[in-house]
Amino acid sequence: MSYAIIGFGSIGHALARAFARSDIEVSVATTRNPDAFAADAAKVGPTLKPATLEEAVRADVVFLAVRFENHQEVGKSLPSWEGKTVVDVTNAYGVPPEDLDRLPSSKFVAKAFPGARVVKGFNHLAAGVLEQDPAVGGGRRAIFLASDDDQAAADVSTLAERLGFSPIQIGGLSEGGLLVQARGKTWGRLIFKDLVAL
Repeated sequence: MSYAIIGFGSIGHALARAFARSDIEVSVATTRNPDAFAADAAKVGPTLKPATLEEAVRADVVFLAVRFENHQEVGKSLPSWEGKTVVDVTNAYGVPPEDLDRLPSSKFVAKAFPGARVVKGFNHLAAGVLEQDPAVGGGRRAIFLASDDDQAAADVSTLAERLGFSPIQIGGLSEGGLLVQARGKTWGRLIFKDLVAL
């Protein structure tokens, strides 16, 4: 299984640190030439592989850690996302529901990734918390996952465990997923909840 993180802002950095801590190789890409952020990636850890967007989207599991308004550009980098899992780490805070066709934001995101299995996750924690070691007081920091594809949710749960987190599946994108998605200027009830499973 191969992994990639698209976006190397604060959330992308936090995810990259989680992979580095667990010694799991992951490609990292932005819209910039990889040489532009290679030094930053090297500081995080040797398992990070700076890549072009075209190279990174070849991974089996792609973490979408870009600004919400940029997700469609990433989606255009492949004609079909069949067989891939996209972990939607974006937050659509401030985007009017009518601009999302009144869909939950991850359902709207899924339209830009035809054929992909979409999992909402790793977005409910602030970057400063997400980047910390998830081992806390004898327990593990919880990560909420929502998906309409049970196998994709199971696969990302397994990865979350490898990264040291305690995954909690909360149902489909239109049900439990709303707990970790913004609607307009309202945050889902689980956003910013830093919970530890003992």
